[in-house]
Amino acid sequence: MTTPTTFWRLAGVSYVQYVTKASSTVRAALKEPAKSKALAQETFSYNKSVWSSGEQGAKQLTNTLAAVGK
Repeated sequence: MTTPTTFWRLAGVSYVQYVTKASSTVRAALKEPAKSKALAQETFSYNKSVWSSGEQGAKQLTNTLAAVGK
C-alpha cells in the first residue's frame, strides 16, 4: 500500500513555501479596499536580542526576514 502524499510535496516545495505563495496570490487577487487591508497585515516586527553568559543583550527591532538570521 502506498502512502498518500500532499500535492505541495509532489510539486517539490515545502509547506511554508506553499503557504507563502498561496497567500501572496490571494492578496494579489483582492480588490480595494480589502487588498490594502490584507497587505497591511502581512508586515511584522519583533525585538531580538543576543544572550551571552546568561545576560540579555540590547534589543534590536527586526522587521525584515533578511535581518532575522543576522
